[in-house]
Amino acid sequence: MKQSIYTLLLGLAFIATTTSCEKAFMRQPDAQPTDVFEYLWQRIDEQYSLFDVKGVDWDSVHTVYARRVDDRMSDDSLFRVLSSMLNLLNDGHVNIIAPFDVSRSEEVFLQTYGHRNIEPNIVTLNYLGPGYHASGGFAYNTLHGDSVLYIRYSSFSNSAASATFNLVLRRNAQAEGVIFDIRQNGGGAIDNVWNILALLPAGHDLLYTTQIKNGPGHDQFSDAEKVYSPFSNDDYEPWRKPFVVLTDRGSYSASSFFALCAKSYSNMTVLGDTTGGGLGLPSGGELPNGWVYRFPVTRTIAPDGKNYEQGVPPDTVVMLSTEATNAGKDNVIEAAADLILSASLLPD
Repeated sequence: MKQSIYTLLLGLAFIATTTSCEKAFMRQPDAQPTDVFEYLWQRIDEQYSLFDVKGVDWDSVHTVYARRVDDRMSDDSLFRVLSSMLNLLNDGHVNIIAPFDVSRSEEVFLQTYGHRNIEPNIVTLNYLGPGYHASGGFAYNTLHGDSVLYIRYSSFSNSAASATFNLVLRRNAQAEGVIFDIRQNGGGAIDNVWNILALLPAGHDLLYTTQIKNGPGHDQFSDAEKVYSPFSNDDYEPWRKPFVVLTDRGSYSASSFFALCAKSYSNMTVLGDTTGGGLGLPSGGELPNGWVYRFPVTRTIAPDGKNYEQGVPPDTVVMLSTEATNAGKDNVIEAAADLILSASLLPD
């Protein structure tokens, strides 16, 4: 049951964005800009799940933006007004998709690229190196001799089958620990979170609770569904050594889920910067003029009772330093390696 709400919503989102592509990108002659605006504003008002953490007065937004819409405006002008309105939510899961453009959150874009805690070229050249290995979506190599296994996973949209991840771990069974780098990983398939966690030792601990928006009021949600750590896959021996997850503000959506889940595992540590958030799962539909929209309709609550929609904090903060990068080093990776190697020196 751990994925029931998410599997359902992913299906709904897929249907909403793929049904009748021609219709989705063909303006309906009877759809006026004011109709489109009112439809979108009301859908968000009744179904958006994160007003409590975004702090946006949606009624006042209507007052301001309704004045900017009239039935004589062009598609391009209407798109700009709707995009500006949605931008107030500061949510990377809120978009309009028109045949000529896609809206996006300015704040999420700026935090992703303006607060990047990784220099990809340094990682590729000096940590993966020319002899790195690739299995599925994982790029990996060993550091400090063979004592530390470094895995770069750049997107949860990339393949992450449990069998593949097990292959990576078993090929490097001599390592004292794993560095799992998901900095600038913008998310992807939630299923891949579970595929990876299936290789970690699980005590069926509470990972988070989830609720789906089920009424027009901003505070109307379904009963909380508890999500527990999956039992380890019986086909594989769990990785019980240290497992350090590297995050930054570009670690969004599924990456934030992975970081949140990691906090419930005794051998996992989250290190780096706060994630970008994005714990509300989006669903969507079609506007009267055929454009497609999406926005979050769930909320996720951590075991400590907090909603980390704006970002999951690391267990240990380590920011990339200019001094390190000037020397061709990644001090975030180095700190993770030190953590693993120091743990290996502790008595059993």
